[in-house]
Amino acid sequence: MPTTSRTRTIAAPHQRVWDTVEDPHHMPRWWPGVKRMEDVRSERFTQVFTTKRGRPVRMDFQVLASEPPWRRCWTQEVGGTPFERVLDESIVEILLEPVDGGTEVTIAQRQKLRGYSRTGGILLRRATGKKLDEALDGLQRICGEQTG
Repeated sequence: MPTTSRTRTIAAPHQRVWDTVEDPHHMPRWWPGVKRMEDVRSERFTQVFTTKRGRPVRMDFQVLASEPPWRRCWTQEVGGTPFERVLDESIVEILLEPVDGGTEVTIAQRQKLRGYSRTGGILLRRATGKKLDEALDGLQRICGEQTG
């Protein structure tokens, strides 16, 4: 299963970055494309995106692991959704490590495409890399703007 990952040192305290990553309510502030969150619970959450035509698209996720303050991992629930046609599995894992000057953040996304969609793997990895870079940009922006 192809994995795309990005790592960056964010100039913010480890606990501040963890508090942001752990709480799905913050996702519209840092995860690319998320307009709002719905049905947020400790073990699951729903991200709401908006298409170019303005239609809302909901994606449901289940938390696979949350190991404060080091690791957070979730999977998209694709069964019975339109995403099931192209995606077998999509898992995001975030790892945090305190370092001099801040927190080293690694975001990895493993995606397993279904059927004919597998031929687009290279394009998917490129798009996923861009999304992960944008997520790190968002984390850097909001963790740096907090005070205290």
